[in-house]
Amino acid sequence: EPYFRAVEKRAVHQALAEHDGVLALGGGAILDPDTRALLAGRPVVYLSMDVEEATRRTGLNVARPLLAVNPRKQWRELMDARRHLYEEVARAVVATDVRTPEEVAQAVLDVLELKEA
Repeated sequence: EPYFRAVEKRAVHQALAEHDGVLALGGGAILDPDTRALLAGRPVVYLSMDVEEATRRTGLNVARPLLAVNPRKQWRELMDARRHLYEEVARAVVATDVRTPEEVAQAVLDVLELKEA
């Protein structure tokens, strides 16, 4: 995991410097304090979901090292440890439970428009 996080950090920093569009970060990218500092003041939206939605989307049975043993419990623990970091940098939170990608995208646009108004 440390090697993966180092590669992830470089990729996120490069993308933030060079890309003007939407970036979808992996769930652990927020763990890096430098990355959080780079996200500060940007239109970051935290896409939230509950464990049932995570299960529906991933099945929690795919090869994810951090979810290898007791995936529901591990997911809850990861979220408990990370949620405050997501909320720290997010300008808004959008619940994604039982929404289509199109509905989530529209909700993100709507909440960002309201925050800028």
